[in-house]
Amino acid sequence: MSTHVIHQPRVIWDAARAFVQAASGPSHHEFASAAYHRLGPEIFEALLATHDYLVAEAARTGGDRSATDLEAGKWRIRLEELLRAQPELTDQVRDLTSKGFES
Repeated sequence: MSTHVIHQPRVIWDAARAFVQAASGPSHHEFASAAYHRLGPEIFEALLATHDYLVAEAARTGGDRSATDLEAGKWRIRLEELLRAQPELTDQVRDLTSKGFES
């Protein structure tokens, strides 16, 4: 019998980076829609806000990476709070992270 151990901090950090990458990519609305169905409207709205922020910052700075780093940090906190309150959503977050929405 094997047990599968989930290292939640790693799931959260991987998801934060993946969510930011997806929010900045051409399939951002598709990803946000998938997140809406799995994680709810607050995450959907936050993904749309992240997309808008990243687009505005790319236009302003010419693509400075600090905006994506900042957003990844925000997502790490947001996802940590989500999974602390609703740990049963961990598999949903992992599944979204593995979707591979291209940037």
